[in-house]
Amino acid sequence: MDKSLLLQPRDPSTEHGMPEDDVEIPGVGTVRVRALSRKEALKTGQIADISERTAHIIAIAMVDPKLSVSEVKAWSAVALAGELDPVDEKIAELSAMTPGAEKAAYKSNGSGPEPGVRPLPGSEALDDSGGAAGAAV
Repeated sequence: MDKSLLLQPRDPSTEHGMPEDDVEIPGVGTVRVRALSRKEALKTGQIADISERTAHIIAIAMVDPKLSVSEVKAWSAVALAGELDPVDEKIAELSAMTPGAEKAAYKSNGSGPEPGVRPLPGSEALDDSGGAAGAAV
């Protein structure tokens, strides 16, 4: 494995080095968003309030138009209840943070795990080893 590949931007054709895509806001227009880096995702994940966290995520990921956290909050205050959902979902998809995103990423770039390497199990995985004698299953 060439470790320099780990340190390269994921999409060198973009300003932030992250994948980008457009999201249509019905009746409003089209916005452009980018993926979050792992560092950005971990930092925003520390924000306990979901509305505050979402505003920070969208503000970081908005490419066009660029929005501050306060502008995202102002947009949210006048938007239809689900208007920001497609934006939030696209950011999660681009950031490989949705269920099945790992598989989609392999399909999109043509690579996948090395032969014999399985992805780590998700939260739905169960221990089928039988457990210790007398342990509750």
